[in-house]
Amino acid sequence: MPDVAQWLAVRIDAAHGALDAVTETLSAIGIDSVSVEDETEFHEFLEQNRAAWDYVEESLEESMRGRSRVTFYLPEDDDGYAKLAEARIALQTLKDSRDDCASCIMSLEHTQNSDWEYGWKDYYKPIEVGNRLLIVPKWENADIRGRVPVILDPGLSFGTGEHPTTQLCLTLLEKCVRGGERVLDLGCGSGILSIAALNLGAATATAVDIDELCRSVAAENAALNGIGADRFAVRCGNVLSDADLLEKLGGGYDIILANIVADVIISLAPLVKGLLAPDGHFLCSGIISGREEEVADALRRNGFDIQDAYSKNDWYAYHCVLAK
Repeated sequence: MPDVAQWLAVRIDAAHGALDAVTETLSAIGIDSVSVEDETEFHEFLEQNRAAWDYVEESLEESMRGRSRVTFYLPEDDDGYAKLAEARIALQTLKDSRDDCASCIMSLEHTQNSDWEYGWKDYYKPIEVGNRLLIVPKWENADIRGRVPVILDPGLSFGTGEHPTTQLCLTLLEKCVRGGERVLDLGCGSGILSIAALNLGAATATAVDIDELCRSVAAENAALNGIGADRFAVRCGNVLSDADLLEKLGGGYDIILANIVADVIISLAPLVKGLLAPDGHFLCSGIISGREEEVADALRRNGFDIQDAYSKNDWYAYHCVLAK
């Protein structure tokens, strides 16, 4: 896009069946950079990938409810307005020629460049977690007030500190870190749990995620907190299927973290037992209400005692140690 300060955000609301026709019509007049929101495909995606998670944020489902929309941006100048007029004419022609496009509605919003590119940051503010931690977006100046700050730029990875599962795990974590621990973070996302552990006094942390993107995001977040490669390592892979990765991780960890989902925690339980130091702590979160007993039973079957169980907004987290 051109380097201009003002933009026209153009949105076309349409029925699901009309989306292809709308995008083809826009492409024919040279508008190819569009985003498409489609409730039908969104729910199909959830059904096809149901095994990958136990939950979807209610706010995300609400935002997609009844929505099929094409959005594109034009510069707010003479060329932009000329292209907007061309798009309006093309859309009206499409509506006149096809019954399934008759309900298409075009709307317009004036916006700053930063609004569409970085507007989400306005909603991400410092968050107090537990008794000691303060999660601080890197673009915010926060009054620490005696808390331990964790500076974060989540990027596209899970782990901003806002979700109850992350807050539960952080609350358990601050109770377990006494200083000098070796930490293993399985499913690290943004690296928030590992970095919090290090800022609380842990000696080293190894973070693992199946998403390659997390490698750079977590490392950059560690750097924001003054943490170098001598204390923090990020690896990409699946510990449940990658024997080489598992061998490299070794064992004897004082704290192992898993803020994932119930099915993965159940699968991890026998593996974690072999990675944990004899007096170590296994902190697991991401357990949706209704599955807490199933996870607890799996943990006990694999030799864990549950020391604490925390819950918040229908989510559960467990603090486990090896049974004596």
